[in-house]
Amino acid sequence: MTGGDAMIRLDPGEEIHASLKAWAKENDVKAAAITSGIGRIRDTSAGFLDGEGVYRAIDRAEPMELLTLMGNLALHEGEPFTHLHITGMTDDHTVVGGHLFSTVVHITAEIHLRILESMPMIRCPLEGSEFIRLEFD
Repeated sequence: MTGGDAMIRLDPGEEIHASLKAWAKENDVKAAAITSGIGRIRDTSAGFLDGEGVYRAIDRAEPMELLTLMGNLALHEGEPFTHLHITGMTDDHTVVGGHLFSTVVHITAEIHLRILESMPMIRCPLEGSEFIRLEFD
């Protein structure tokens, strides 16, 4: 980590959400913007929040290129919480994406975070929805 930026490389078998949360806890990072991520992933669950406030997931076991990863890291109940969106491409060049529920690094993932020390953020449940919204502390 240099200044307000961090580059993280994840290795095969690491789950992206769990790895970023563990890194944040280890480095006492309470807020960050995840600005980019590239690599090769597998066992991906991604989807969307529907109009009723319920998350819908589509699971894909096959490996794919991680074209973009973005989102943020904030605290939820005192622990690091990641909210991520991805764009991926399957080997037949089908582009898929959405809200990232989980994914495992297949070969590598290279992720950039902008640390937001002066912008404390927290996550709070949104009534009537599964969404845990971002609020500024």
